[in-house]
Amino acid sequence: MSSIGTGYDLSASQFSPDGRVFQMEYAQKAVENSGTAIGIRGKDGVVFGVEKLVRSKLYETGANKRIFNIDTHIGSAVAGLLADARHVVDTAREEAANYRYNYGGSIPLKYLTNRVSMYVHIYTLSSSTRPFGVSMILGSYEEGLPQLYMIDPSGVSWGYYGCAIGKAQQTAKTEIEKLKTKEMPITEVVKEVAKIIHIVHDEVKDKSFELELSWVGEHTQGRHVLVPDDIKEEAIKYANEALKEPDDEEDQAIG
Repeated sequence: MSSIGTGYDLSASQFSPDGRVFQMEYAQKAVENSGTAIGIRGKDGVVFGVEKLVRSKLYETGANKRIFNIDTHIGSAVAGLLADARHVVDTAREEAANYRYNYGGSIPLKYLTNRVSMYVHIYTLSSSTRPFGVSMILGSYEEGLPQLYMIDPSGVSWGYYGCAIGKAQQTAKTEIEKLKTKEMPITEVVKEVAKIIHIVHDEVKDKSFELELSWVGEHTQGRHVLVPDDIKEEAIKYANEALKEPDDEEDQAIG
């Protein structure tokens, strides 16, 4: 970065001479240093998958989850600084609770996304605060329709059929683009999510990881829940077999 050291990275509200906001780039870099998280919207629901990197053998299995419940019908997967993510998740939960209290019903995902996006964006406007180093994927199943949105550290949000955040986001996006997600039930999507997470995992730099999977859709009566252990194990088995196939083909070609 040509302007580093000249003071243009000290405030989130200041542009550099070449029109960049360095603190926003730093926040995005925090997301890119995190394990990959993906969300895919099938024809009858949404599936979340997270590559939770295990930095120490002393970690307790299942701790520090990166998939959260926002409301009964809304789930979220995050990448970036986990402390920042928990704060943004708590804000989203408050918005959902306030909407239910005031209007007596579940908050629409699009409305929630707009509210949380604006909250994240506010933290990029002042020199007294810093941007959140987190990206968030939000998904729900409302009135028979699945929905999927992603919020980045700048507070911009987009609707997606499939998206990825984290260190291997570009590779994951390439794999998602190969799928016909609009035609796939979430029982099939969950296998593809597990496969993509295993494909993008870097075994050299990050030897160990936990796979987190959750879904929301017609199959779950519109509730966001973790994928049952038996289906999760089946998805992991499918992913491992898919990874072995190219190696088997290479061995046959050499033979």
